Amino acid sequence: MLILLFHQAGSGKGEYATIAPRLAAAGYSSLAIDQRVGGPLFGVNATAARFDRPAAYLEAQRDLEAALAWGRAQGLPIILWGSSYSAALVFRVAAAHPQGVAAVLAFSPGEYLDNKQAVAHAAAAVRVPVFVTSASDAGEIAAARAILAASPAPLKRQYLPRAGIHGSSTLIPVKNAAGAAGNWVAMLDFLHRVSGPTTPS
Repeated sequence: MLILLFHQAGSGKGEYATIAPRLAAAGYSSLAIDQRVGGPLFGVNATAARFDRPAAYLEAQRDLEAALAWGRAQGLPIILWGSSYSAALVFRVAAAHPQGVAAVLAFSPGEYLDNKQAVAHAAAAVRVPVFVTSASDAGEIAAARAILAASPAPLKRQYLPRAGIHGSSTLIPVKNAAGAAGNWVAMLDFLHRVSGPTTPS
């Protein structure tokens, strides 16, 4: 399995600086990229820095698709993992390019695009296993639930965290001291269901 890790707005691949090593310890290879919609929240975003104007969320789909093309060339089943706006885009990418996509993980997905039904519409075409979670507030929980409900995937789970924060940061102890450990347990349980036993590298 190869996990492609996509970050939230204002962020970059550094969002996964502590997450990717823990995934590796659990037996999962991963790649984190800088998308054109991002910023310095976790360090320099080299891709966003090259643009002379702010990009719209939908424009960043091209970056996710480029990562998927690279991932397919590795010959491994691919898991798409999104955070905030990229948690919306992973549904669009999985729907448009299903070949080789084994699962979708979405941290704080929502209808962040101009068309406020675009993500649910994409989710309706996603049949691979889906995991969604969110911050522990009613608005994010409802948004994630609506998107997940649209998917016909036989295996899908919405994890309601005891303590959750927005996006993949929910897994970072220094950002979410009260909830990160429990969120890791839920996420890894889902990955194990999708991938079967893994051998840590």
